[in-house]
Amino acid sequence: MPPKRTISKDVIRARRKELHRRACEGELMLPAAFKEMRNAIGMTQADFAYHFGLTRKQVIELESGKGNPTLETLTKFCRPFGFRVGFVFPGRPPEW
Repeated sequence: MPPKRTISKDVIRARRKELHRRACEGELMLPAAFKEMRNAIGMTQADFAYHFGLTRKQVIELESGKGNPTLETLTKFCRPFGFRVGFVFPGRPPEW
């Protein structure tokens, strides 16, 4: 396995800011978002799993779309980004 490249704090900050922007715009969709979120902080699947109380298998399944995460697992994945699990209305809300 090649050595892990260290990512600067400025790059991580920029990646996290972009993730937040995309989430606010409704552009961050599962399951691809899992891998993007993990990569944004420069962690391997094993590192992410260890630091956030998941198994590597859970991370792999979530990123591939094969997993069926519980609310607890989603919360663990979202925690480092300040995200909360909830419903998001796609597009503009209806005029009531």
